[in-house]
Amino acid sequence: MRRLLVLLTVAACTALTIVLALAVLQAAGSAVVSDLPQQLAASLGRSGVEHPTTAVLLNFRSYDTLLEIGVLVIAGMSGISLASTRSLEDPALRSSDVLLYALQRWFVPLMLLLAAYLLWAGSHRPGGAFQAGAVLAATGVLMRLGGLPMAFIRPGVLLRLGLVLGFAVFLLVAIASVLAGKAFLAYPPGMAGGLILAIETVLTLSIGMILLALFVAAPISAEHEPEEGGES
Repeated sequence: MRRLLVLLTVAACTALTIVLALAVLQAAGSAVVSDLPQQLAASLGRSGVEHPTTAVLLNFRSYDTLLEIGVLVIAGMSGISLASTRSLEDPALRSSDVLLYALQRWFVPLMLLLAAYLLWAGSHRPGGAFQAGAVLAATGVLMRLGGLPMAFIRPGVLLRLGLVLGFAVFLLVAIASVLAGKAFLAYPPGMAGGLILAIETVLTLSIGMILLALFVAAPISAEHEPEEGGES
C-alpha cells in the first residue's frame, strides 16, 4: 500500500512537471502582442515620477509592492521571534577591531548619504526604497560590528514601529484612496509624486530596520575558525 502511494505521488509530480514545462515552452514561444510599453510611456507623465520602473512599482502596480513589503515584514517578525531575545542585545557580536572602528567614522556618513541619494534618485533613475534600505541596513551592520550603541534595535517600541512603519503608511494611503471614492492605491491628481516620495521614505527606514534586525537577531555561533597554520 505504501509503495503504491509513493508511485502515485511520483506519477502526479511527474505529470505536473510535464504540464508546467509545456506551459513554459508555449509561453516562451508565443509572440508578445501586448502594448504595455506604449501604455506605460503614455501614462508616465501622470505617474508622479520620471522613471518607468518606479512608476510601475509605486503607482501602476503598487499593490504588488505593498504585498512584497507585507511578506518582508512577516519574515522579519518571524526571524526575530525565532531568535533569543538576548541576541538582539548581545555584545558578543561586536568587534574590537580598532581599524574597523576608525574606518566607520568615514564610512557611516558616506553610506547614509548614499542611501539618501538612492532614495531621491529613484524618481528619475534606477534606485528607490529597496536599494536605499539595503544600504541603510549595511550601515547599521557596520555600526553594530564597530560597537556603536544601537538602542533602537533592542526589543521595544522603536523596533516594532520601525518594522511596520513602511507597510502601515503604504496601507493607510491605499485605504484613504478607497475612502475617497477612488481605486485601491489610486493617488489623487497632483499628489502622486509627494505620496510616492513619502511612501518610499518610510519604506527605506522599514526595510533597513528589518534587514538589520534579522542580522542582529541571527544566532551567534560558538565555534571559531582555526587560525592559519593551526590545528583544525
